[in-house]
Amino acid sequence: MFKTIKDLPRDEYLAPGHRLCAGCTVGTAVRQILKASGGNVVVVTATSCLEVSTSYFPQTAWRVPWIHLGFENSAAVAAGIESALKALRKKGKSNEDFHVMVISGDGGTFDIGIQALSGALERGHDLLYICYDNEAYMNTGIQRSSATPYAAATTTSPPGARSIGQRTHKKDLVGIAIAHGIPYAATACPSYPIDLMNKVRKGLDVEGPSLLHVLTPCTTGWRFDPSLGIEIGRLAVLTGLWPLYEVDRGVTRLTVQVPKREPVRKYLELQGRFKHISENEINKIQEIADKNAEKFGLGPIKE
Repeated sequence: MFKTIKDLPRDEYLAPGHRLCAGCTVGTAVRQILKASGGNVVVVTATSCLEVSTSYFPQTAWRVPWIHLGFENSAAVAAGIESALKALRKKGKSNEDFHVMVISGDGGTFDIGIQALSGALERGHDLLYICYDNEAYMNTGIQRSSATPYAAATTTSPPGARSIGQRTHKKDLVGIAIAHGIPYAATACPSYPIDLMNKVRKGLDVEGPSLLHVLTPCTTGWRFDPSLGIEIGRLAVLTGLWPLYEVDRGVTRLTVQVPKREPVRKYLELQGRFKHISENEINKIQEIADKNAEKFGLGPIKE
């Protein structure tokens, strides 16, 4: 496990020069994920911001074996790759011990790909599924997904006289995964690289399916200054809106302590997607953070 920045591998498996937006935290997260993997992985990625920005023909930013496929079937294809590698080793036709990893967005995970993900988890395939979550379909125009948080503005949940924006709440992806009886699932954020990378290693090393849900603030869809992505991710954790925890063989553990929480207002005010919300809606979002604090043992709000 990694303890400090000095422990991190120096090898880079995501090449520079990709076309992700300036300030995009997805590239930061994927860089950390691939470093933690040691490069001994086959990566599966559904159509997404990450895919279109890193695989423009005839070039690629991926320095590991990588496959692109449709929104709906990343987990199914990863399950097929895992089964094929296992069969080759069993027949003595290969001694390569690659890990199989999915890196897909929230739209291809929470919505369009949830059936294939559920099937792969149920069957017990030995793979790590990573959902990078920028809380909307950013690649195709900032439409809402079932990962979009309450009251956020998107192009399909616009605020106005009759609407607060998004009316529903995020799905509990880790809870859904754990309900399948898998051995390991966790939340993460690239604002906390050691925590994220250690969870990647745990997910890869565990026998059976594992899932990592990674918050990746989006400068375009969330409407914030490109320099603020890491700070906004940090505030998501410090407010209690994004607790960093893991469920390891049924045991839930908070992995980043927050002795004193920041008020959610500090997080919301940095993002244009919440610019429209009233004091009443801010209070409702604060209640979400307070419930998380009670559930995971976070500290009180700073005075």
